[in-house]
Amino acid sequence: MHTRTDTDIDAHTDTRTGTPLAGRTALVTGSTDGIGAAIARTLAARGAMVIVSGRSAERGRDVVDAIAAAGGRARFVRADLADGAGVRALAEAAGPVDILVNNAAMLITPSPTADVAEELIDGALAVNVKAAFLLTGLVAPGMAARGGGAIVNLGSVNGLRGAAHSALYSATKATVHSLTASWAAEYGPRGVRVNTVAPGPTVTDKTVLLMDHIQPVLDRTPAGRAGRAEEVAAAVAFLAGDDATHIHGATLTVDGGLTAV
Repeated sequence: MHTRTDTDIDAHTDTRTGTPLAGRTALVTGSTDGIGAAIARTLAARGAMVIVSGRSAERGRDVVDAIAAAGGRARFVRADLADGAGVRALAEAAGPVDILVNNAAMLITPSPTADVAEELIDGALAVNVKAAFLLTGLVAPGMAARGGGAIVNLGSVNGLRGAAHSALYSATKATVHSLTASWAAEYGPRGVRVNTVAPGPTVTDKTVLLMDHIQPVLDRTPAGRAGRAEEVAAAVAFLAGDDATHIHGATLTVDGGLTAV
Protein backbone atom coordinates (compact mmCIF):
# COMPACT_ATOMS: atom_id res chain seq x y z
CA MET A 1 0.00 0.00 0.00
CA HIS A 2 1.29 3.45 -0.87
CA THR A 3 1.82 5.68 2.15
CA ARG A 4 2.10 9.40 1.56
CA THR A 5 5.11 11.09 3.12
CA ASP A 6 6.03 14.69 3.86
CA THR A 7 8.35 14.62 0.85
CA ASP A 8 5.36 14.41 -1.51
CA ILE A 9 4.38 17.69 -3.13
CA ASP A 10 1.10 17.64 -5.05
CA ALA A 11 -0.25 19.72 -7.87
CA HIS A 12 -4.02 19.65 -7.30
CA THR A 13 -5.18 20.42 -10.83
CA ASP A 14 -7.63 18.49 -12.91
CA THR A 15 -6.29 16.21 -15.61
CA ARG A 16 -7.45 17.37 -19.01
CA THR A 17 -9.82 15.00 -20.75
CA GLY A 18 -9.18 13.47 -24.13
CA THR A 19 -5.42 13.27 -23.71
CA PRO A 20 -3.77 9.99 -24.75
CA LEU A 21 -2.23 9.16 -21.36
CA ALA A 22 -5.19 10.21 -19.21
CA GLY A 23 -5.80 7.89 -16.28
CA ARG A 24 -2.21 6.63 -16.17
CA THR A 25 0.46 7.25 -13.57
CA ALA A 26 4.04 7.75 -14.71
CA LEU A 27 7.19 7.65 -12.58
CA VAL A 28 10.15 9.50 -14.07
CA THR A 29 13.46 9.15 -12.24
CA GLY A 30 15.90 12.03 -12.27
CA SER A 31 13.20 14.43 -13.39
CA THR A 32 13.99 17.57 -11.41
CA ASP A 33 15.89 19.15 -14.32
CA GLY A 34 17.18 18.61 -17.85
CA ILE A 35 15.80 15.86 -20.03
CA GLY A 36 13.98 14.25 -17.10
CA ALA A 37 12.04 17.43 -16.34
CA ALA A 38 11.10 17.75 -20.00
CA ILE A 39 9.84 14.16 -19.99
CA ALA A 40 7.77 14.83 -16.88
CA ARG A 41 6.20 17.94 -18.44
CA THR A 42 5.46 16.14 -21.71
CA LEU A 43 3.84 13.11 -20.09
CA ALA A 44 1.73 15.40 -17.90
CA ALA A 45 0.68 17.45 -20.93
CA ARG A 46 -0.56 14.21 -22.48
CA GLY A 47 -2.71 13.47 -19.46
CA ALA A 48 -0.58 11.29 -17.18
CA MET A 49 -0.34 11.86 -13.45
CA VAL A 50 3.43 12.24 -13.11
CA ILE A 51 5.60 11.37 -10.14
CA VAL A 52 8.63 13.65 -10.33
CA SER A 53 11.64 12.27 -8.47
CA GLY A 54 15.14 13.40 -7.64
CA ARG A 55 17.33 14.59 -4.81
CA SER A 56 16.35 18.27 -4.75
CA ALA A 57 12.97 19.16 -3.27
CA GLU A 58 13.37 22.75 -4.50
CA ARG A 59 13.91 21.74 -8.12
CA GLY A 60 11.21 19.09 -7.81
CA ARG A 61 8.74 21.71 -6.60
CA ASP A 62 9.62 23.90 -9.58
CA VAL A 63 8.83 21.08 -12.03
CA VAL A 64 5.58 20.21 -10.25
CA ASP A 65 4.55 23.87 -10.21
CA ALA A 66 5.27 24.20 -13.94
CA ILE A 67 3.15 21.14 -14.66
CA ALA A 68 0.31 22.48 -12.51
CA ALA A 69 0.49 25.87 -14.23
CA ALA A 70 0.06 24.12 -17.57
CA GLY A 71 -3.03 22.27 -16.34
CA GLY A 72 -1.42 18.92 -15.52
CA ARG A 73 -1.07 16.77 -12.42
CA ALA A 74 2.15 15.85 -10.64
CA ARG A 75 3.68 15.21 -7.28
CA PHE A 76 7.26 15.07 -6.09
CA VAL A 77 8.96 12.26 -4.21
CA ARG A 78 12.51 12.84 -3.05
CA ALA A 79 14.79 9.98 -4.08
CA ASP A 80 18.50 9.26 -3.90
CA LEU A 81 19.16 6.26 -6.13
CA ALA A 82 22.79 5.74 -5.16
CA ASP A 83 21.89 2.66 -3.13
CA GLY A 84 19.25 -0.03 -3.00
CA ALA A 85 17.52 1.45 0.03
CA GLY A 86 16.82 4.64 -1.88
CA VAL A 87 15.45 2.71 -4.85
CA ARG A 88 13.15 0.64 -2.66
CA ALA A 89 11.94 3.76 -0.83
CA LEU A 90 11.06 5.40 -4.15
CA ALA A 91 9.13 2.36 -5.35
CA GLU A 92 7.18 2.28 -2.08
CA ALA A 93 6.43 6.00 -2.14
CA ALA A 94 5.39 5.95 -5.80
CA GLY A 95 2.92 3.10 -5.45
CA PRO A 96 1.42 1.43 -8.54
CA VAL A 97 2.51 3.01 -11.82
CA ASP A 98 1.57 2.40 -15.45
CA ILE A 99 4.64 4.03 -16.99
CA LEU A 100 8.21 3.90 -15.70
CA VAL A 101 10.91 6.07 -17.23
CA ASN A 102 14.40 5.08 -16.04
CA ASN A 103 16.08 8.40 -16.74
CA ALA A 104 18.30 9.06 -13.70
CA ALA A 105 21.98 8.93 -14.54
CA MET A 106 25.29 10.21 -13.29
CA LEU A 107 26.90 12.54 -15.81
CA ILE A 108 30.60 11.77 -16.11
CA THR A 109 33.25 14.21 -17.28
CA PRO A 110 35.19 12.69 -20.20
CA SER A 111 38.44 11.25 -18.93
CA PRO A 112 41.11 8.75 -19.96
CA THR A 113 40.30 5.29 -18.63
CA ALA A 114 43.49 5.21 -16.57
CA ASP A 115 42.42 8.36 -14.71
CA VAL A 116 38.95 7.15 -13.68
CA ALA A 117 38.74 6.63 -9.92
CA GLU A 118 37.30 3.40 -8.58
CA GLU A 119 34.75 5.37 -6.55
CA LEU A 120 33.45 6.97 -9.73
CA ILE A 121 33.07 3.56 -11.36
CA ASP A 122 31.05 2.34 -8.39
CA GLY A 123 28.87 5.45 -8.36
CA ALA A 124 28.15 5.36 -12.07
CA LEU A 125 27.23 1.69 -12.01
CA ALA A 126 25.00 2.25 -8.98
CA VAL A 127 22.99 5.14 -10.45
CA ASN A 128 23.08 4.38 -14.17
CA VAL A 129 22.62 0.60 -14.01
CA LYS A 130 21.80 -0.82 -10.57
CA ALA A 131 19.03 1.68 -9.82
CA ALA A 132 17.22 0.97 -13.09
CA PHE A 133 17.70 -2.77 -12.61
CA LEU A 134 16.26 -2.76 -9.08
CA LEU A 135 13.43 -0.33 -9.83
CA THR A 136 12.30 -2.29 -12.86
CA GLY A 137 12.27 -5.47 -10.77
CA LEU A 138 10.13 -3.72 -8.18
CA VAL A 139 7.69 -2.08 -10.61
CA ALA A 140 7.31 -4.38 -13.64
CA PRO A 141 5.66 -7.36 -11.88
CA GLY A 142 2.92 -5.08 -10.56
CA MET A 143 2.37 -3.62 -14.02
CA ALA A 144 2.00 -7.14 -15.40
CA ALA A 145 -0.42 -8.14 -12.66
CA ARG A 146 -2.61 -5.12 -13.42
CA GLY A 147 -2.77 -5.88 -17.13
CA GLY A 148 0.36 -4.25 -18.53
CA GLY A 149 2.34 -1.06 -18.81
CA ALA A 150 5.32 0.58 -20.45
CA ILE A 151 8.93 1.05 -19.42
CA VAL A 152 11.20 3.44 -21.28
CA ASN A 153 14.90 3.42 -20.47
CA LEU A 154 17.15 6.35 -21.32
CA GLY A 155 20.21 5.08 -23.11
CA SER A 156 22.64 7.10 -25.20
CA VAL A 157 24.30 7.12 -28.57
CA ASN A 158 27.48 6.63 -26.55
CA GLY A 159 26.16 3.19 -25.72
CA LEU A 160 25.97 2.41 -29.44
CA ARG A 161 29.31 3.70 -30.68
CA GLY A 162 32.83 4.13 -29.40
CA ALA A 163 33.90 7.45 -27.94
CA ALA A 164 37.37 8.19 -26.62
CA HIS A 165 37.52 9.13 -22.93
CA SER A 166 33.91 7.99 -22.46
CA ALA A 167 34.47 4.35 -21.56
CA LEU A 168 32.66 4.41 -18.22
CA TYR A 169 29.57 6.36 -19.29
CA SER A 170 29.37 4.42 -22.57
CA ALA A 171 29.61 1.11 -20.73
CA THR A 172 26.73 2.00 -18.42
CA LYS A 173 24.53 3.07 -21.33
CA ALA A 174 25.41 -0.03 -23.38
CA THR A 175 24.28 -2.04 -20.36
CA VAL A 176 20.97 -0.15 -20.34
CA HIS A 177 20.45 -1.08 -24.00
CA SER A 178 21.15 -4.74 -23.19
CA LEU A 179 18.74 -4.66 -20.25
CA THR A 180 16.01 -3.30 -22.50
CA ALA A 181 16.31 -6.32 -24.78
CA SER A 182 16.33 -8.75 -21.86
CA TRP A 183 13.39 -7.08 -20.16
CA ALA A 184 11.42 -6.98 -23.40
CA ALA A 185 11.84 -10.76 -23.60
CA GLU A 186 10.95 -11.22 -19.93
CA TYR A 187 8.04 -8.83 -19.49
CA GLY A 188 6.66 -8.38 -23.01
CA PRO A 189 4.67 -11.64 -22.91
CA ARG A 190 3.14 -10.36 -19.66
CA GLY A 191 1.91 -7.10 -21.21
CA VAL A 192 4.75 -4.78 -20.26
CA ARG A 193 6.51 -3.13 -23.19
CA VAL A 194 10.15 -2.16 -22.64
CA ASN A 195 12.04 0.15 -25.01
CA THR A 196 14.96 2.59 -25.05
CA VAL A 197 15.36 6.17 -26.18
CA ALA A 198 19.00 6.96 -27.00
CA PRO A 199 19.65 10.71 -27.17
CA GLY A 200 22.61 12.26 -28.91
CA PRO A 201 24.11 15.56 -27.73
CA THR A 202 21.22 17.45 -26.16
CA VAL A 203 21.15 20.99 -24.84
CA THR A 204 20.41 21.24 -21.11
CA ASP A 205 21.61 23.54 -18.35
CA LYS A 206 24.36 21.01 -17.60
CA THR A 207 25.54 20.51 -21.18
CA VAL A 208 25.14 23.93 -22.78
CA LEU A 209 28.79 24.84 -22.16
CA LEU A 210 29.90 21.75 -24.10
CA MET A 211 27.99 22.54 -27.27
CA ASP A 212 30.66 24.74 -28.85
CA HIS A 213 33.20 21.97 -28.30
CA ILE A 214 31.13 19.35 -30.15
CA GLN A 215 29.64 21.61 -32.84
CA PRO A 216 32.17 20.45 -35.46
CA VAL A 217 30.79 16.91 -35.01
CA LEU A 218 27.20 18.15 -35.18
CA ASP A 219 27.94 20.07 -38.36
CA ARG A 220 28.49 16.73 -40.13
CA THR A 221 25.11 15.30 -39.08
CA PRO A 222 21.89 15.56 -41.12
CA ALA A 223 20.32 17.88 -38.53
CA GLY A 224 23.44 19.97 -38.07
CA ARG A 225 22.62 20.81 -34.46
CA ALA A 226 22.26 19.44 -30.96
CA GLY A 227 18.91 18.14 -29.82
CA ARG A 228 16.43 19.76 -27.49
CA ALA A 229 15.21 18.10 -24.32
CA GLU A 230 11.63 18.38 -25.56
CA GLU A 231 12.53 16.33 -28.64
CA VAL A 232 13.83 13.50 -26.46
CA ALA A 233 10.72 13.79 -24.28
CA ALA A 234 8.44 13.44 -27.30
CA ALA A 235 10.14 10.16 -28.23
CA VAL A 236 9.69 8.87 -24.69
CA ALA A 237 6.00 9.82 -24.71
CA PHE A 238 5.53 8.03 -28.03
CA LEU A 239 7.04 4.78 -26.74
CA ALA A 240 5.03 5.05 -23.52
CA GLY A 241 1.74 5.52 -25.35
CA ASP A 242 -0.73 3.47 -27.35
CA ASP A 243 0.72 4.44 -30.73
CA ALA A 244 3.65 2.15 -29.89
CA THR A 245 1.74 -0.95 -28.77
CA HIS A 246 3.63 -3.28 -31.15
CA ILE A 247 7.08 -1.95 -30.32
CA HIS A 248 9.12 -4.10 -27.95
CA GLY A 249 12.84 -4.02 -27.24
CA ALA A 250 13.54 -1.15 -29.64
CA THR A 251 16.14 1.59 -29.39
CA LEU A 252 14.90 4.88 -30.78
CA THR A 253 17.80 7.26 -31.42
CA VAL A 254 17.10 10.97 -31.07
CA ASP A 255 20.43 12.23 -32.33
CA GLY A 256 19.87 14.27 -35.48
CA GLY A 257 21.24 11.40 -37.54
CA LEU A 258 24.58 11.22 -35.69
CA THR A 259 24.65 7.42 -35.64
CA ALA A 260 23.32 7.10 -39.18
CA VAL A 261 26.11 8.85 -41.06
